[in-house]
Amino acid sequence: MPRESFIGQTLAGYTIRSEVGEGGTSAVFRAEHGSHGTVALKILREKLRNDRTAVTRFQREARFGERVVHPNVVRTIEMGEARAGLPFLAIEWAPGELLERYVKHNAPLPHAEVVAIIRQIADAVHAAHQAGIIHRDLKPDNVMYDPETQRVKLLDFGIATDTNAGADQRLTRAGFFVGTLMYVAPEALSGEMVTPQADQYSLATMAYFLLTGTLPYTAKTPREMFSQLLSQPPIPLNQAKAGLHFSPAIEQTVMRGLHKEPGKRFATVVAFADALQEVVAAGGAEPVASRGVRARLRALLRRVSDPFRRAAR
Repeated sequence: MPRESFIGQTLAGYTIRSEVGEGGTSAVFRAEHGSHGTVALKILREKLRNDRTAVTRFQREARFGERVVHPNVVRTIEMGEARAGLPFLAIEWAPGELLERYVKHNAPLPHAEVVAIIRQIADAVHAAHQAGIIHRDLKPDNVMYDPETQRVKLLDFGIATDTNAGADQRLTRAGFFVGTLMYVAPEALSGEMVTPQADQYSLATMAYFLLTGTLPYTAKTPREMFSQLLSQPPIPLNQAKAGLHFSPAIEQTVMRGLHKEPGKRFATVVAFADALQEVVAAGGAEPVASRGVRARLRALLRRVSDPFRRAAR
């Protein structure tokens, strides 16, 4: 069956210019609207439009987005049906690129930049927690990042959960977990309701990734990853990559956020970000490898003519 193409069409007043991303449940387009300007338009995949659970999750994402109002969370603009059976969600257009892509090309990041990113994500997630929402899918692929301004925007409440929801309102069956295995908290693997501490674990995993360019587990398959999460401690930060060395305080802070027992992590995601900011401020010199990466980048930029310098970044 040929794939749907919406490029050039106008749906519910939104003129679709290009496709910018796709996931398992929806495709994301850049679109223009007479009143809202440039937006990101999410359209549920054709094969899921008759799936009641998928449609409910899609609608719930919009409702959660409306509840979490924060400068570091993409703003929900509108949800509706472009035509019968074609649900859409219009959200704020966030400049920059996915954090995952940026980190893969630039890690390990400078400590100050890591703190700036983690601080903003923590504030956004804390706003969700204050609204009674646990994100459950924090990962670099769900964060837009603008390197020019170091501004962060949190995306995608598609599998978030309401802490006040009753068992009959939950869309995840007991015994099944949701999220991305590389970033999911160990306690979430049972499929039971998690607490905001699960988001803190995911945020600490992101901090580990930003600081080192690697993840705290080395599993090659989902089965192996599942087993390691349940039975093994994460790799200490100072053993993540040869040539990278962190102060004991930085390592202890990140590893505390990654503790298998939720009660031994920080009290909140904000407390984790506060602690990381404090130990980085007191931590002194950056790892040698990080300085070397930036030095090579500066040398490369000096060799490139001015018209191309922005593209080189």
